[in-house]
Amino acid sequence: MIISITLSVTTTKRIMKNLLMAAAVVLTLSANASISYVAKSGVATEKQDKEYKKIEESKVPALILKEIATKYEGYTISDTAVSIDNEYRITVTKDSKSTKVYFTGTGEFVKEEK
Repeated sequence: MIISITLSVTTTKRIMKNLLMAAAVVLTLSANASISYVAKSGVATEKQDKEYKKIEESKVPALILKEIATKYEGYTISDTAVSIDNEYRITVTKDSKSTKVYFTGTGEFVKEEK
């Protein structure tokens, strides 16, 4: 009888040890998965470069050209381009200094890069 009780305690210890190891493995894997997700999403947010295709100035919507004429009076348009999602990049120049101005296809100002 003593032998069967000893085996039972030994078996219980082994089961508890296995459960503890399994929990440690699960926690380690979930922590690594979280770190990988953050790293991947960080890369995704950093890469926001759009590709623009050069177009003729005559292809730029009149609303955008009117906005540029008003906001950038005295500047000349030196380059025009459009992205696949219909965002326009207009480069304006004054006194040998260029500024890139971005607009949506509906004429809304997006940003300016000097």
